[in-house]
Amino acid sequence: METLHYSVSINATKEKVWDILWGDLTYPEWTSVFSEGSAIVTDWEKGSKVLFLSGTDDGMYSVIEEKIPNQYMSFKHLGMVKEGKELPIDEETRKWSGSLENYTLKEANDMTVLKVDLDTEEASVDSFNKLFPAALKKVKDMAEG
Repeated sequence: METLHYSVSINATKEKVWDILWGDLTYPEWTSVFSEGSAIVTDWEKGSKVLFLSGTDDGMYSVIEEKIPNQYMSFKHLGMVKEGKELPIDEETRKWSGSLENYTLKEANDMTVLKVDLDTEEASVDSFNKLFPAALKKVKDMAEG
């Protein structure tokens, strides 16, 4: 497992960036970089289950490990979802189950710095290194637009 780090400075408040990251209408827009038609299903409470879904209801299920509104969100990824159903953890899933994806927002010089730290397998590093900067650019453009 490798931890990847990404960040972007955004000319907007932490509250605005937070709302774009986790809003019902805005989340699918910035995450379309990863999967067109993406969606997130959760009640947004710490300890609650999260379904990260593609347009075909495939994806993964996770739990909200920590949540400090407008500052920090941590997801612990657990397993895969196929056609809307959680799959049991298998040999392949076990390699990354328990990995974290953390979003930190801090204000600096009248800007918001959005930092993402993501645990991933070596096979996914190149893909994330292309997709995450594009996704964060989209968040920046949405917040500043």
